[in-house]
Amino acid sequence: MKKIGLMSDTHSYLHPQVFKYFDKVDEVWHAGDIGNIELADQLEAFKPFRAVFGNIDGADLRVRYPEHLSFNVEGVGVFITHIGGYPGKYAPGIREMLLKNTPKLFICGHSHILKVMPDPALKLLHMNPGACGQQGWHKVKTLLRFELSEGNISHLEVIELPK
Repeated sequence: MKKIGLMSDTHSYLHPQVFKYFDKVDEVWHAGDIGNIELADQLEAFKPFRAVFGNIDGADLRVRYPEHLSFNVEGVGVFITHIGGYPGKYAPGIREMLLKNTPKLFICGHSHILKVMPDPALKLLHMNPGACGQQGWHKVKTLLRFELSEGNISHLEVIELPK
């Protein structure tokens, strides 16, 4: 079993409570718009870290992290990208990528809108953790925490960071 902490759209701001809420996770995943290399370094020093770059990320982050990330954890196929859309309204090219090697879990950021929903057509679960940075129109900073075990996704929690 692996416990995962999922975040997106930090935009160079790392809320101090992230370390508290992700203290017991095994890995931290970031769905893009990290903002700066120092923030990435802090997260990499904290826990095993997987990330994709977002549209605001500079060359230093684009060299370190891919645009799309596909991997398997505890029997769960995972695909992460920053601009991905959501079931029924995927970003251009994303549906085709998902059809080539359909994951069980599709993660993206970008919208700053917390969203967890199934895609019955592709038989996957879509997650967007919302945004936890200070830039953007969102009013609440959010994170997701969940578990992966034996091909299953469970114990999903939405975390609202204090203002």
